[in-house]
Amino acid sequence: MIAIIDYGMGNLRSVQKGFEAVGAEAIITSDSQKIRSAKSVVLPGVGAFQDCMENLEKLNLIDTVCQSAQSGKPFLGICLGLQLLFNQSVEFGQVDGLGILPGKVVGFKDIPPGSGEPLKIPHMGWNTVRAVPGYSLFDSVPDESYFYFVHSYYIVPQDTEIVATTTSYGIDFVSGIHHENIHAFQFHPEKSQRLGLTILKNFSNLNH
Repeated sequence: MIAIIDYGMGNLRSVQKGFEAVGAEAIITSDSQKIRSAKSVVLPGVGAFQDCMENLEKLNLIDTVCQSAQSGKPFLGICLGLQLLFNQSVEFGQVDGLGILPGKVVGFKDIPPGSGEPLKIPHMGWNTVRAVPGYSLFDSVPDESYFYFVHSYYIVPQDTEIVATTTSYGIDFVSGIHHENIHAFQFHPEKSQRLGLTILKNFSNLNH
């Protein structure tokens, strides 16, 4: 059973439907006991970083999320669910994150303008993703494949060893990480058609 954490933000049903499409059983829940007992955990999210942290706190889910990420069971963060894993974000001033991984979240708006067209923010639509060789969740996914993004901020991890995927948009930014049992992506696998479903399938196979 895969538990998709419901804290009032995120396209939860589309994530659940993605797992169902690859034959994986997934529930949407804010029940700490169900999340802790699940074989795998997914932290999705769209919206503002501070709102997400406040919702997690109101629902008493911060400890549950941290313990799930540090439990050794497969853990997947999607979009804001990636960003929340780090120490802090500069969105609307400095806001503390979960601090599971060292690093920060910064904005595309702070990238110095280059010689080309100014960046459109948010970064929205399809873009290529480069994965490190042998990364398990990218089994059967060709390198430089396209995935769907919608975000205005990106992560800067302190430890470059956790970088799993990168993407170019004004700069080369980290679009995915892997640390022990934790996998997380800035793009949306559940919105990325066949190859996104392949990633969800690979993740669901980790708990078998």
